[in-house]
Amino acid sequence: MSLPLKIAARYLRSKKAHSAVNIISIISIGGVAVTTAAMVCVLSVFNGFRGMITDRLSMLDPQIAITATKGKTINDADSVIRVVKAVDGVQMALPVVEDHALAIFADFQMPVRLKGVPDDYARINDIKSAIIDGDFILRDDVSNYAVIGTGPAVKLNARPGYLRMIQLYAPRRQGRVNINDPMNAFTADSVFTGGVFQLQQKNYDEDLIFAHIDLARELFDYTTEATQIELKLAPDANEEQVMKQLNAMLGSAYTVKNRLMQQDESYKLVNMEKWITFLLLAFILIIATFNVISALSLLIIEKDESIHTLRNLGANNKQITRIFVLEGWLIALIGAGIGIALGLILCLCQQTFGWLKLSADPSAVIIQAYPVQVEWTDVAIVFAIVALIGFLTSLVTSVIVRRRLN
Repeated sequence: MSLPLKIAARYLRSKKAHSAVNIISIISIGGVAVTTAAMVCVLSVFNGFRGMITDRLSMLDPQIAITATKGKTINDADSVIRVVKAVDGVQMALPVVEDHALAIFADFQMPVRLKGVPDDYARINDIKSAIIDGDFILRDDVSNYAVIGTGPAVKLNARPGYLRMIQLYAPRRQGRVNINDPMNAFTADSVFTGGVFQLQQKNYDEDLIFAHIDLARELFDYTTEATQIELKLAPDANEEQVMKQLNAMLGSAYTVKNRLMQQDESYKLVNMEKWITFLLLAFILIIATFNVISALSLLIIEKDESIHTLRNLGANNKQITRIFVLEGWLIALIGAGIGIALGLILCLCQQTFGWLKLSADPSAVIIQAYPVQVEWTDVAIVFAIVALIGFLTSLVTSVIVRRRLN
């Protein structure tokens, strides 16, 4: 340990002649610690919300989705699927057809997004875990079924077990419209309600309906086309490597996306809010570190005799200045260490006990308490920011020391 650091550490531990210096030093450490703990907690809460969104969306979003770069559909989906299945790590590849339709049930009607999927679609994601009424059933020997979101279930007043069928209408893609018979311009089909799902995500719950892909292709005048090919990877597959292979094999005519890319806007919004909040807390930290300048200024005045003694012993101005710079930095680092420890303890308590609730009404939210997920990269960033701000703040005191030494 260098001599300036030893002296700075001793100044920090020793009892000051004036109690005001001790009080301001404690306040300085406390201010840095509280702000640091707030940073750790806030970033962990945003990580928790992001993780919660990822878990909810993974119930429906495939691990990898393939779409046409130009146009709406993949013309020969089966041939593309054969190419995709040859890639190492791909466990399943299924075609889906999604388009807009009109749903009518009794006296109620609404526009919906109809997504046609194969029979084994439930094996590619966790849709069954999102079912809150009925089952995930698309067809049997007698009839076709639809699995609808909570939005259509409420607006259409449709439930599993009802004998009335949901009527589905979609505009014909081919042929001319007969003005005298406008209904001839639509393709129609009907389905029973097989189940109701809920993700607590507006984009899915509001208007999405699942039906069998054969029904959807007939309704939308498709044959072998698919609007998207959805993939499930093997448990030991490397997602990044699989995507590289898919891009190389399929070329620029197709776009390959993972879950993060499929929900790019949602993740960007969460990350933007997270780092804006971080910057605001960093600004509060800068204000809190002004107390360090006050503490060091008083300490410089108090240690005036010690400074003269050090100069008589041969210490130059640079060494003396470094003592007080290191003193300020030590205050910031100690505050950072205490704050990070406090923040981690609070996060652990929130994970274990769930003290902070999202709502007083448990039925109003899908989770009861604020979700928390600590990421060590965030902790490292917080420590680095606090250390940097503390060092820059302590450099300000070097100006005060130089003026007093001159």
